[in-house]
Amino acid sequence: MHSSGHESFQPSTRTRPLQFLTTIMSVIFTIGTTLQNFVIVNREMLEETMQLAGQTPDEAASNAPGFLLGFRIVGCLYMVGNAIGILSFKGWSWVFWVALVVNVTQAFGFVAIPSEVWEASLDRYGIPGILPSAITDGGALILAVLLIVSLIRYRRPWAFERTTPPQEAIHV
Repeated sequence: MHSSGHESFQPSTRTRPLQFLTTIMSVIFTIGTTLQNFVIVNREMLEETMQLAGQTPDEAASNAPGFLLGFRIVGCLYMVGNAIGILSFKGWSWVFWVALVVNVTQAFGFVAIPSEVWEASLDRYGIPGILPSAITDGGALILAVLLIVSLIRYRRPWAFERTTPPQEAIHV
């Protein structure tokens, strides 16, 4: 049981399943982000992507290394964020907020990733080339929706329920 001043909260029937699901999905997303960041996306793939987007081979060769560095820095931040989500089974509120922010923003990958990246990934690796991003971004959307719905329903991280009535109910 957790308390906040005069209010107390306890796990609901949804708390442990939500924490477990977030932990498992965070493991999957950490692996997927790592694969995307260091296996799928490389200099050659980025050069192909940039050429598909209209750059000349020389421009792409010149621009790819700097873009790859920035891409990998952002990817590492998501790897850390997803790894923090693995701690969801602990039930710490701060982990809920990290998981929520990481998954809401990671879900935008479908919109943020240009079509040329998908095309170059398919061209170089086939379906396996798009799976890490598709699973990570699509799964992040599903998890973000579940976390938001639980937050709206329970008004607390991790679907904790209030065990004491709100102050206004006491004075009625």
